[in-house]
Amino acid sequence: MKDLSTLSERQRSILRYMEKHLAEHGFPPTIRQIGEATGINSTSVVNYNLNKLVQAGYLSRSSHVARGLRLVKPLQGEKKSRAAVQVSHGPRVYLIGQIYASEPVPVPEDYYYDENDLIDVTTTMLAGADPSEAYALRVCGDSMIDAMVREGDIVILRRQQTANNGDMVAVWLEDRSETTLKYFYREGDRVRLQPAHPLMEPIYVNPAYCRIEGKVLSIIRQLH
Repeated sequence: MKDLSTLSERQRSILRYMEKHLAEHGFPPTIRQIGEATGINSTSVVNYNLNKLVQAGYLSRSSHVARGLRLVKPLQGEKKSRAAVQVSHGPRVYLIGQIYASEPVPVPEDYYYDENDLIDVTTTMLAGADPSEAYALRVCGDSMIDAMVREGDIVILRRQQTANNGDMVAVWLEDRSETTLKYFYREGDRVRLQPAHPLMEPIYVNPAYCRIEGKVLSIIRQLH
């Protein structure tokens, strides 16, 4: 292991922030968080310095695990503490964008996301679904407020293209290129998308243009 004095000030700053974050939260920070905390605007520069710290023996890094960083040795040579202990993570899913619990509104079909968009979930939240089949969306609007889904909450969904009556689903309306979060009901030759709001009317659509993107498994409620 290289002497601490041989590291750049930027690298020592990264180590100090990582140790502080691990001690306070019990898990490593994201690359974006490291950059914001140390004044580095480029994620590639953060990555470069993290790799240098791995080479110097201060960090270990797994390319197969999100946030797969671990402090090998605390600063100043003190004994290992909670900050230096690798945390075992449970399942994680990608937070890939937003879903509108309101009148259907246009949104891009494609989302960009990376490992920093992974969020921690529990097996209970997944309701038996494989984490690879699940994803998360942040809710905009309040049409599902009576279902205890409010603006800013996060819904965990399983990717599926079918639904039973009464399921809460993310729906893509192909003829409008719009999306919405509603209760699903098939009624004869039409689909009723039912809000959970006393002042909002249901939306009726042609099943041919109603593409189910996922069923809601659970809700992560935010403090409002």
